[in-house]
Amino acid sequence: MTPANTAPLMLFNSLTRSLEPFEPVHPGEARVYSCGPTVYNYAHLGNMRAYVFADTLGRVLSFKGYALKHIINITDVGHLTDDGDDGEDKLEKAAAAQAQSIWDIARHYTQAFWDDIKALNIRQPAEWSIATDYVPKMIEFAKSIADKHCYELPSGLYFDVSTVEDYGALARAATEAGEGRIEAVEGKRNAQDFAIWRKTPPGETRQMEWDSLWGPGAPGWHLECSVMSEALLGFPFDIHTGGIDHREIHHPNEIAQNQAFACSHGSGARFWMHNNFLIDRSGKMSKSSGEFLRLPLLVSKGIHPLAYRLMCLQAHYRSEMEFSWDNLLAALTRLKRLVMAVATLRSGAEPAARVEHPRLVQLLADFAGSVSDDLNTAKALTVLDEVLAQKKIDAGQRLAAIAAMDAVLGLDLPSLDRADLRLRPAAVSIDEGDIEDKLTQRKQARANKDFAASDAIRDELTALGVEVMDGDPLGWEWRIEV
Repeated sequence: MTPANTAPLMLFNSLTRSLEPFEPVHPGEARVYSCGPTVYNYAHLGNMRAYVFADTLGRVLSFKGYALKHIINITDVGHLTDDGDDGEDKLEKAAAAQAQSIWDIARHYTQAFWDDIKALNIRQPAEWSIATDYVPKMIEFAKSIADKHCYELPSGLYFDVSTVEDYGALARAATEAGEGRIEAVEGKRNAQDFAIWRKTPPGETRQMEWDSLWGPGAPGWHLECSVMSEALLGFPFDIHTGGIDHREIHHPNEIAQNQAFACSHGSGARFWMHNNFLIDRSGKMSKSSGEFLRLPLLVSKGIHPLAYRLMCLQAHYRSEMEFSWDNLLAALTRLKRLVMAVATLRSGAEPAARVEHPRLVQLLADFAGSVSDDLNTAKALTVLDEVLAQKKIDAGQRLAAIAAMDAVLGLDLPSLDRADLRLRPAAVSIDEGDIEDKLTQRKQARANKDFAASDAIRDELTALGVEVMDGDPLGWEWRIEV
């Protein structure tokens, strides 16, 4: 750990609702498990905020010198249409609706999710754990806890939450009417009891089912993460992440299973961390809305995906973040400024081997202090701006400091250039080369004082969705209208 990186790492633990110093279970290591997508549909922008957050956490842990082992799961079976343990299996329903194999459905949407991960410059985890690969381990896990903690009903094997202490502490649900409430199933002992194994109903056929002691069927959604986190990270491990919606039902159920399996009061993970919602006033965040807000939609409008990453970094992960096109375009403008400033430095220097200038050493310490304060990336970005403002300091030194900061922020500033940020929207037929040629013709017409020709070229570009930006302080010259 460098002298600039000595600030203690403080993280907000949802389990205790307090900031706590991070002290790893295994010295020098950080073991992190993140709830991944259910691959029955494309991920929307709100879904992707969770992975920008988890990636930022992982980058900060690496920055702090820990050897990171990060696991993200892919749920390709067991997740029902109601997160409260009710309804149909999401994958089975999608396969039936699209008249495709459930395996093909899962494969298609998994690849689409991975494409979004790459576009947002999210680092690859140590392993993508695929739920269906772990079904035999899930059956063994269920067998190990069944006698003391479960009971069987015609519909499946259910976990009795009264058999563990402090059930629902993560959600702060004190009664059956609390936040951890789930749908009623005839015969359940407690309203919050949840399915460990779901039997295939008589007369029905599932594309995904396995034999078990309780009959053919499929695992409950909550069982998957307990089994995969224990198998790949061991109990206890350091940090479990997910969206704040998981805090109310899914994660309390995981904790109950973990306690039963480990025969302890431990929760499986030491820290439970949750990102807040992305709020969309237009109502297009829902996957039932048709053209819902997806990363490829931004690209189709000419907006680079890293503008969304920057938008996420500008807000604290525990705060609600409102989506609007104006907010996104503002983030894109800020990204352009950063890219242009760093590209100018790169044009005249190579990064220094290490940061030695006293002012930059102090700024690196300020940056480390910001990200060590529960991942305060909004404040960290202001420190990055301050580095760029140090015009009298050697460019190579500033590039070295920027590279260290970008390793945490993940904006790819050491390699992005202006051309990378110019994405041609799908609805625009003209390409960048044609735009530049027409702008060159327009400049010549203006130089010749042929303003009629200049205006005609401008009108032609406007009709194609290209806004000519005369006098833009960024010197960007043009942009595609969203």
